Amino acid sequence: MPKINGNEIRPGNVLEHNGGLWAATKVDHVKPGKGGAFAQVELRNLRNGSKLNERFRSADKVERVRLEQRDQQFLYETDGMLVFMDGETFEQIELPAEILGERRPFLQDGMTIQIEYHDSEALNATLPQKVVCTVVETEPVVKGQTAANSFKPAVLDNGVRIMVPPFVGQDEDIVVDTAAMEYSERA
Repeated sequence: MPKINGNEIRPGNVLEHNGGLWAATKVDHVKPGKGGAFAQVELRNLRNGSKLNERFRSADKVERVRLEQRDQQFLYETDGMLVFMDGETFEQIELPAEILGERRPFLQDGMTIQIEYHDSEALNATLPQKVVCTVVETEPVVKGQTAANSFKPAVLDNGVRIMVPPFVGQDEDIVVDTAAMEYSERA
């Protein structure tokens, strides 16, 4: 595995540190008035989800890990486990439903998601950037309410509550940004 300097760490990098695999979620470069500069890095453990704040000086060397990304198709959920199938080898794997966190409701039958592997261990799962959902409940349009920044609450077919523009009505299909969990556009 390649070693990188402490000042080369970027958000999204996966590092081997203290015997575990950590994803850098936030990196701040700090140059105090006295002493050398350092990178203040917020890390998230890929195996158990714990967080850690660590300082890395530019002279510190850390192991950067490359994860293998594979597209896998969601088949079904059973006893809190999500079952995925590799499209090329047709191998099936089970991952805990918690791996998707609060984005779990956006997972749909047959959806292809990206799973990141280290050796043969699945560590992370990423939903597509945009997902089409149906609005099942929202307030009716109020005539004359055309302010540019006005949004109204809506409930989607998967039970998630988001804010939508006033022109979106009930039973309409919309595109939802899964990273920000907000309305993107009409479908």
